[in-house]
Amino acid sequence: MADIKYYDVILKPVVTEKSMNEMADKKYTFYVHTDATKIQIKQAVEKMFEGTKVAKVNTMNLNGKTKRRGYTVGKTNNRKKAIVQLAEDSKEIEIFQGL
Repeated sequence: MADIKYYDVILKPVVTEKSMNEMADKKYTFYVHTDATKIQIKQAVEKMFEGTKVAKVNTMNLNGKTKRRGYTVGKTNNRKKAIVQLAEDSKEIEIFQGL
């Protein structure tokens, strides 16, 4: 397993209608590195966004889709998604405020 730094764990936030509705319950969704563990995700969120305390992390592996372009068959990359539940006394994550 590769040595993953905390700034390499979180790739980008997931902005969908469902993830925006879950923000009212302090649940934030991110695409993360495929080798990242729940503990690494928790540490990365707490270091990158000051004042946040993570209560729980749920992860899911998303397999790549099979795509065709004429006769050639290929596959998109596998991804990993994490839903981060913040504690009640935690600060909110500010990158989602303008959305």
